[in-house]
Amino acid sequence: MKVLVTGGAGFIGSHVVDLLIQSGYEPIVVDNLMSGKRDNVPPNVRFIDVDISSPQLEDIFAKEKPDVVIHLAAQVDVAYSIQNPVEDATQNILGTIRLLTCCHKYNVKKFIFSSSCAVYGEKDDCSIKETFPILPQSFYGISKYTSEMYIQIFNILHNVPFTILRYANVYGPRQSSKGEGGVISIFFKKVLNGESPFIYGDGEQTRDFVYVKDVALANVLAIEKGTNEIFNIGCNSKTSINELYQMTTSLASLNIPSISMPVRKGDIRYSRLDNTKAINLLSWNPVYELQAGLNETLKYYKSS
Repeated sequence: MKVLVTGGAGFIGSHVVDLLIQSGYEPIVVDNLMSGKRDNVPPNVRFIDVDISSPQLEDIFAKEKPDVVIHLAAQVDVAYSIQNPVEDATQNILGTIRLLTCCHKYNVKKFIFSSSCAVYGEKDDCSIKETFPILPQSFYGISKYTSEMYIQIFNILHNVPFTILRYANVYGPRQSSKGEGGVISIFFKKVLNGESPFIYGDGEQTRDFVYVKDVALANVLAIEKGTNEIFNIGCNSKTSINELYQMTTSLASLNIPSISMPVRKGDIRYSRLDNTKAINLLSWNPVYELQAGLNETLKYYKSS
């Protein structure tokens, strides 16, 4: 089965490609290398350096005829979206529509979309279910939810099957120091360089951190399961940024103070995803606890 992965040279996408190969699928990577790295893609995988907003995209579908599309290419930085809403919408909404149009025209069997917990916006300190109200507080969250609605209407009007995955804060090897969930890579990179990282606000805001290999597994499972469903992909656990920094410095055996900064626009106080639906319908369960994932991530940054 041929699987086209947009953003397949990026942080999450490259791990998805690795697991697709291990699982017996034939991945094709489409990536403009704005944030991804060519070295992240195995040399035996077909790689196409194209932006998903390019007219060339249809030529790729016509030639490759993928069975499944896993769409990870995106603008993922909340702060950037607030400063650059037009660019955020162009990449995240219009790029998704172009892909969906190609999926419809070339009879793709499944469209798997990487969404975000940012669609929920500010919630109380609780486990967020997929049925909770959608109230995004950033243009990034709006662009992700708008894409979700286009996907669902393409299914209703044109019968394009889908699975939507709403990620908690993803972390792990190959992550850049930008974007959603990038706090772990920032902490490790700063600490290992002997620098003090910023902590915004009082540091008591909590996040649900999910390891990138667990996220890759959810994408691969969605090829055969969870059709026309939306799933939270998180660990249903909460860790404050202060706790996270203590864990980071402890693992690195370094004692470097952080620097306090004002709260950033668009940041939410609490985020924790109920993953019951994914466990039941996708047969997905996160394997990596935070301590184990942090250990693997630290090894990567020490060796890179």
